[in-house]
Amino acid sequence: MSIKQKLAMGILTGGLAISMIGGGTYAYFNDVEVNNSSFAAGTLDINVAGNDADNAIINVTNIKPGDTMLRTFKLNNTGSLDVSKVLLTSKYTVVDAKGSDNGGADFGEHIKVKFLINKDKRTEVVHETTLKDLSKTDVTDRDILGWILDGEPDGLKAGTSDTLSVMFEFVENKKDQNVFQGDSLKLEWTFDAKQTSGSAR
Repeated sequence: MSIKQKLAMGILTGGLAISMIGGGTYAYFNDVEVNNSSFAAGTLDINVAGNDADNAIINVTNIKPGDTMLRTFKLNNTGSLDVSKVLLTSKYTVVDAKGSDNGGADFGEHIKVKFLINKDKRTEVVHETTLKDLSKTDVTDRDILGWILDGEPDGLKAGTSDTLSVMFEFVENKKDQNVFQGDSLKLEWTFDAKQTSGSAR
């Protein structure tokens, strides 16, 4: 055998040995297991149930200065998560019977709103304002749960309800309020539920 052949044979033998060593690195015991996990987000869902046939908190006609209107409504947490606070946004529109602007007078300024709580037959006012002030865009204190006994430590737990009482009053200011005769006010309240803080799970 010539030197070239011996050299070629040596290279082939070395390559085969390397390939066997390389192939041998895959010859080991192993065990594969698959674990499936999941994440499911909870739901934040409240609804408001009024006492009127159309579920409104209040529908009233023929009011006059000095009238008071006490209404209750239920705040239901129908979601799977607890609620820490419920922010109230109020807005209204006035329909003037005479087609004027009432000389700049605002009907909402003459409607007082009192949020109440009943403790042992004793009714207490926990928050008092006017529809006009409640409906201002820069109002920061909007948490109606926070108004009840300075806040509920547990908030509104999933699957529970809170019954709230509110009294509306057409304020008699001892002045001429004839501009409001025949006027109507459409009120819209939006309830915005907020989750509780995150926790270790």
